[in-house]
Amino acid sequence: MEVSGKVKMAASLWFEGLGEACCLHRVVLLCMRSNNLLMRTGQCFLLNGFIFLGSIFALKSVVIPALWWILPGQCSQFVSHELCDLGGTLKFYSFLRLALIQLCYVLWFYPLYVFSIVLSTIWYNDIAKYGYAAMGRSKLTVEKGSSQNNSPTVQNVKGPSGLGGVMIGIGQQVYSILLLSVFFLEVYATGFVPYIGKLINFLLLSWMYAYYCFEYKWNFNEVALDRRLDYFESYWPFFAGFGSPCVLAIFFFSPLVSYGIMAILFPLFVLTATGSESEQEISFEKHKWRAAGVERLPIFYVADKVSLWMLSLLPLEKGDQVQDRKEQ
Repeated sequence: MEVSGKVKMAASLWFEGLGEACCLHRVVLLCMRSNNLLMRTGQCFLLNGFIFLGSIFALKSVVIPALWWILPGQCSQFVSHELCDLGGTLKFYSFLRLALIQLCYVLWFYPLYVFSIVLSTIWYNDIAKYGYAAMGRSKLTVEKGSSQNNSPTVQNVKGPSGLGGVMIGIGQQVYSILLLSVFFLEVYATGFVPYIGKLINFLLLSWMYAYYCFEYKWNFNEVALDRRLDYFESYWPFFAGFGSPCVLAIFFFSPLVSYGIMAILFPLFVLTATGSESEQEISFEKHKWRAAGVERLPIFYVADKVSLWMLSLLPLEKGDQVQDRKEQ
């Protein structure tokens, strides 16, 4: 295929992924089918939207202006100019004001931030589980699953049963966590690259959030780690498009505000990924994955090499076992 044809195909896949991410009507449909899903999604909005972002808004709009009024920073704001004549009054007020603001962060925002991360992580898994169950009750999904079960091209992606399967699953989870952690460090480091750093950071973040969104679904489908990584790198334009709305919503805000916005939006994108049928061929034979018409892009190459190097530092027997589990 010519270069122009590959570019057109990549653009088409990117817009397809963008369209899939914007199918937020799936969230409404799934919530209508599951009261548990509606409750968990509502709790996520309440914690991260009303409490977390609401606290930041209250700090910026109420607390800080009130501190500036109580502890003014200019002599013209003093009721009595005698206070202003005293040496160091403005500096003391400035120090006290800054200390009170930092106290708000230390005693409220940072503990709330950690609490939100822990609780939201648990809720995300519940949201994905309830959303997946709600999709299973839909007539279209049941019919599609039945037709796929009768198809000779479908492969069973489940690993061995028993203790061996459990150990392989644990090894894959450990490797997956390590791989994504190293990839996150890559994403963070690209933000400091001059000129093109922001663009690279945006692209890598798009892939990272897209992978997180689809990972819940692939876990429930028991898709092997090497298969999902291979598929992800083969259809990289689709996932770049899917993750771009996630990143665009947070890219221009402060870290705390960005987290609050993402904590609200992430469950919605997880549900749109759960309801997506654009990547159903992940269950098909491997040689059919190349129908994308674009070359595979080794997105996780550096993270993979670094992760394997870190695993090689483990005792030889354990490192070999983890490597074997990854390959399986």
